[in-house]
Amino acid sequence: MKFTIKLPTTLKKMTVAELLTTEWLVPKKQRHLLRTKQHVLINDDVAKFSDLVSGGDQITVLFDTTDFPDKKLVFGDKQLGESLILYEDDHLVIVNKPEYMKTHGNGTSEIALQNHIAAACGQIVYVVHRLDFETSGAVLFAKNPFVLPILDQMLHDRQIHRTYQALCAGQFTQDKLTINQAIGTDRHDKKRRVVVARGGQRAVTHIHVLKRFAGDTLVQCQLETGRTHQIRVHLSSLGHAILGDTVYRGHKASRLMLHAKHLELSQPFTKEKIRVTAVSESFERVMRKIATD
Repeated sequence: MKFTIKLPTTLKKMTVAELLTTEWLVPKKQRHLLRTKQHVLINDDVAKFSDLVSGGDQITVLFDTTDFPDKKLVFGDKQLGESLILYEDDHLVIVNKPEYMKTHGNGTSEIALQNHIAAACGQIVYVVHRLDFETSGAVLFAKNPFVLPILDQMLHDRQIHRTYQALCAGQFTQDKLTINQAIGTDRHDKKRRVVVARGGQRAVTHIHVLKRFAGDTLVQCQLETGRTHQIRVHLSSLGHAILGDTVYRGHKASRLMLHAKHLELSQPFTKEKIRVTAVSESFERVMRKIATD
């Protein structure tokens, strides 16, 4: 496995070790393999970790097939996968997940979004984050096991920004608010999550009202954390359950009215700013009906 990356011209001079550790966020295990096997090249010359790199240099990293665990994935519908891709480069792909489709299967034989995108890319893709089965919108996949832990770290460090839209019941008295309430499992139903006073996971959601209707409100939600059902639980806890949310007693709608509208990040190696917008026809159709009722 070989990856060749041209460093952006704006990159300051630094050592190979600094490049891999600080700039690229390469995990310790992978750095160890690259160092001991001398598998880093600068402009096609074998490099030491103490060597300096500069903007414009061409960096090549090499991995043996045994350096990463073997993974198998059944390919899905190539045409469907191609129709969902919003952005793709050598290392990552961002796609527009339809509502009522799993991000990934529970077993090797179950076909889900991941399988369709793998077919479209002609290779295995790796899940960086997921959306609930009922939720539509932008989802990020890694295209190789080298970049996967880097994207995982970026997500943990909040360098990947996800913006959602939700249509909720009722009127908000504030235009902006932050919900900082821990979330835990409902002891009466393990499939549900609830706001808890103790023992839950920290969960923070930033809410911005976009539009008010007669009985409902369209809001924008930005996640500071990424807990299961976070937006759904937080909005429901305020008495503003998302329309179509049968789990959290939302008002009736033809679908769950939660959509991952935007996804933003810097490309891990080139530092190119990436921002995609995912559009859902079914979400927009419900919005038009609400606006005219």
